[in-house]
Amino acid sequence: MKFLGFMIGDARKGAFLRISEQSKKRFKQSLREATKRNRGISLEQLFKEIRQKVVGWLNYYGIAKIKTFISDLDGWLRTRIRQYIWKSWKSVKTRFKNLMKFGMTRNWAWSCANTRKGYWRTAHSKTMTFTFKKERLDALGLIDMSKRLEFIQNT
Repeated sequence: MKFLGFMIGDARKGAFLRISEQSKKRFKQSLREATKRNRGISLEQLFKEIRQKVVGWLNYYGIAKIKTFISDLDGWLRTRIRQYIWKSWKSVKTRFKNLMKFGMTRNWAWSCANTRKGYWRTAHSKTMTFTFKKERLDALGLIDMSKRLEFIQNT
């Protein structure tokens, strides 16, 4: 049975709650719109918008069992952020300078800055996953959805 964005089901041990697929798709689409590459806003403003969306959505749907969905979505969102950052470093010179600033060797930074691969593929590359690890993105202000969900479900 579908009710207020939840799917209520019956099992041997009693009733259970899931989130409807439509609600999941709508939330992912809102995050996709927020992280469009052509928005041209600062990372702080972007992280603030994402935090508002995520906290509100998790506060509403946090009672359901959505750990796997949130874990997958968290990884996808981090890739979108890496893609956004790579696009904001428009020129090869800027990419090279920033990769050097984040601790890459000179030769590796130069070869990565000159890549002709697309933004999504570059966001999945070792270069960006090494440069913008989960901890670094968290330090910049990106919300960790898995930790937030755990906090909501434990209180």
